[in-house]
Amino acid sequence: PIEMAFAKLKAHLRRIGARTIDDLWKAIGNICDLYDPDECWNYLKAAGYASN
Repeated sequence: PIEMAFAKLKAHLRRIGARTIDDLWKAIGNICDLYDPDECWNYLKAAGYASN
């Protein structure tokens, strides 16, 4: 599941154009807003880590 989550994170960083350390840390601070709990659960199910 980490590959799918990182792909979304990298796409977000490209979209917002975080090119400085300060911008990168601001973007990282907002990561939780990117991922819905159901989306995270689906990542785990797709990887076979969850049975239901």
